[in-house]
Amino acid sequence: MNKTLASIAASLALAAAATAAQAHEAHVAKPQGAATPAPEQKPWGIAGKPGAVKRTIDIAMADDMTFTPSVIEVREGDTVRLRLQNRGKDLHELVLGTTAEIEAHAAMMKKFPGMEHDEPWMVHVPPGKTGDMVWTFNRAGDFDFACLVKDHYELGMAGRVRVLPAADKS
Repeated sequence: MNKTLASIAASLALAAAATAAQAHEAHVAKPQGAATPAPEQKPWGIAGKPGAVKRTIDIAMADDMTFTPSVIEVREGDTVRLRLQNRGKDLHELVLGTTAEIEAHAAMMKKFPGMEHDEPWMVHVPPGKTGDMVWTFNRAGDFDFACLVKDHYELGMAGRVRVLPAADKS
């Protein structure tokens, strides 16, 4: 019985370590020259191609834990450039996702506070700098964005993307 329990405990520990390693792996920068995988469709859209950008939306990030604007509207099918201006003295980021994805990622950041991001729906912006994200919003609905650095999300650094259905062309 004790051997069985020890075996189960060891299996669970290995499974937890493997899961944590996979989650952390998605946040480590890829080596130079590594092949870039095909864009992954997410519930909130897909990485866009710079040549398809229809408009640029400027979003300011500040140390008072705000995004300005905190709500943006786009049309389903639009490819936009989100130009992120960090006006603060702290590192900020913008992470796109559903509420559930943002909250799960925030919990992961608490477990691994030194994680680095390397996903097309996440952009780190150093103090006083500007960063860009090109995204195609190909699904209608309301989606979230947030800064998951330190405790910024818990302090209210979040916003909303409202993706309106594509205009009827008939």
